[in-house]
Amino acid sequence: QVQLVESGGGLVQAGGSLRLSCAASGRTFSDYGMGWFRQAPGKERKFVAAISWSGGDTYYEDSVEGRFTISRDNDKNTLYLQMNSLKPEDTAVYYCAADPRSREPGSVRYWGQGTQVTVSS
Repeated sequence: QVQLVESGGGLVQAGGSLRLSCAASGRTFSDYGMGWFRQAPGKERKFVAAISWSGGDTYYEDSVEGRFTISRDNDKNTLYLQMNSLKPEDTAVYYCAADPRSREPGSVRYWGQGTQVTVSS
C-alpha cells in the first residue's frame, strides 16, 4: 500500500511558475516509478509526466515538454513537478500517481488526493 499527499498548488498568473510536491509513504519509494496526471473541469484525467524509479528516465506529454520538469528525491520519498511558463490551459487538479504502468489513468495503482492549480490570464 502507498499513501500519497500532494502540496504546492495555488493561483498564479500566466507566465508564472509553481512547484508541486508529493510525499509518499508505505512501500519503499525507490521501488517504483512515479507520475503526474491532471484533470481539468469537465474533462478526463490525463497524463502529464512520469519518472522511473531511479530518476534516470523521464517522460512528458507534448504540451508540457520544455515547460515542466519532473524529478524525485528518493532519500526524502518525495516527487516534484516544476511548472514554468504556465498557461491558462494548465488549470486543473493535479494528481500524484505511484507505479503507473502506462500513460492511461486506468493503469495507475495509487493516487494522491490532488492539488488545484489555477492559472489566470
